Amino acid sequence: MEESISGFKVRGDWGDIVEHGERITRALRDAGVHDPESSADARFTRAFEEWEEWRPKAHETLETDVSEKTADQASVEEGKGEKAGKNPDEDIKTAGEKLSESYERLEEDDAGAAMDNWKESIDYVARAADSAGRKALRRVEDTVYQNVMTQLAPYYFDNELISANVQQAARNGDNGEQFVFEVNVNDDVLKDDVSELLSEYEDEIDRWHVGVEKDTDAAEAIEGAEPPPEPEDNSKSTTN
Repeated sequence: MEESISGFKVRGDWGDIVEHGERITRALRDAGVHDPESSADARFTRAFEEWEEWRPKAHETLETDVSEKTADQASVEEGKGEKAGKNPDEDIKTAGEKLSESYERLEEDDAGAAMDNWKESIDYVARAADSAGRKALRRVEDTVYQNVMTQLAPYYFDNELISANVQQAARNGDNGEQFVFEVNVNDDVLKDDVSELLSEYEDEIDRWHVGVEKDTDAAEAIEGAEPPPEPEDNSKSTTN
């Protein structure tokens, strides 16, 4: 692992890349980032969950899984209408209803209520336009990113906790596909803690067992059999 002001970088095969992500994740956990009740900044908890979801896994591939997750992470966030679970057509319909109510209030000489309904109608129209625009932009963004940008730039992740990028390097002879994975912790104090923990892992953990997806279908199909339990921590296996 190379450490610099820009972060923690490794070069190697896919297993090396996955291990690097797991070590960073373990260090963040040990620093208390995943626990909002700990001394760590609680605002990092959600950011940690996002990182945990995005980081490369042993059963994934760069071109398919990481590409898709990167596009999702980079997409335009939802607007008010989308967060409310309303599509543009629904908001336009509601806007029309509010406008009709506004006219009814005018006929009843209730100018105040008419103005309120008119303003609500405008708000719904604006929300519908916002939702439609975001969806259109998101479709274009996703297509452009997955089909063009990943051919030119590394697959990246960025939030207030972690900035990371992974890209495929030139093939290294018989060693097959090679990758470069750089991860930076955006908080300076936390970054120092992670650096110390990574050094401890290198000294104390001789062999890191990369986590993989467990196939429990076969065990569950056998009558009376239970799927094997998940290990509490994949880094606790050491050699003597």
